[in-house]
Amino acid sequence: MSRRRTLGTKKKIALLVSAATVAGGGAFVMASTSNAAPPAPKSASESTVCLGLATALGNNQKFIADQKANPDAQSEARIANREAVVAEIKRKQEASGCAVGESAQDSQTAQPSQPAQSAQPPAASAQPSQPAASAPADNGGGAAASGQQVCNGSTVTLSGEGGAPAASSNQFPAGTKLKVTNLDNNKSTTVEVTSVSGSCALLNNAAFEQVREPGKFLIRRALIEKVG
Repeated sequence: MSRRRTLGTKKKIALLVSAATVAGGGAFVMASTSNAAPPAPKSASESTVCLGLATALGNNQKFIADQKANPDAQSEARIANREAVVAEIKRKQEASGCAVGESAQDSQTAQPSQPAQSAQPPAASAQPSQPAASAPADNGGGAAASGQQVCNGSTVTLSGEGGAPAASSNQFPAGTKLKVTNLDNNKSTTVEVTSVSGSCALLNNAAFEQVREPGKFLIRRALIEKVG
C-alpha cells in the first residue's frame, strides 16, 4: 500500500511540473507577442492612400497660411473650419496606418509630369495649354471659356469638408461650375465652386466620393473642365 501511495505521489508531482512548464511557456509567448513593436507608419511615398491624405492635409494647411497672410472679414471663420478639417484628416491618417501630420502640396507642383495629358481624349488634349497659361495671370480663372480644360496636370484630392457635392478653388470664383473626371475609372462629377482653397480644384467629401476609386484619397489622372 505504501508503494502505491509513493508512486501516486511521484506521478502527481510530475504532472504538476509538466503543467507549470506548459503554462510558463504560454505566458512567455503571450509576453513576447505583447512586447512586439507595432508596424511603422507608412509614408506618402509608400501608399497611395497616405499620399492622398498628405496632399489633402497640405492643401488645407496652405489655405490656412494664405488666410493668415492675407486676412479679410471672413478669414477667422474659414481658418476655424479648415483647422477642424485638418484634425479630421490627421485622424484618417492614423486610422489608415499613415504617418500622422505628413503633408504634401498638390496644386501645380504636379504639372511637370504630364501622364494625365497623354491619356486624355485627342479633342481635349488639343486645347489645354492656353487656359493653364492664362490662369496665373487671372487668379479668378475667368479667362477660361466654358467647356475648356483647365488646371492642366493637377491631381485632385478631397478637402475633408462635408455638405452637398461642391468644390473649392484658388483660380475660379464662387459660382463657377467645374466638371471633374477621374480618367482611371471614367467617373465624373459636375460641381459648383463655393469657397476658396489652396489648389486649382479641391472636391469636398461628397463630390470626391462620386469619382474616387475605393480606398484612394487622390486622383492622379484627372480631367478638369470649366462648364459654367
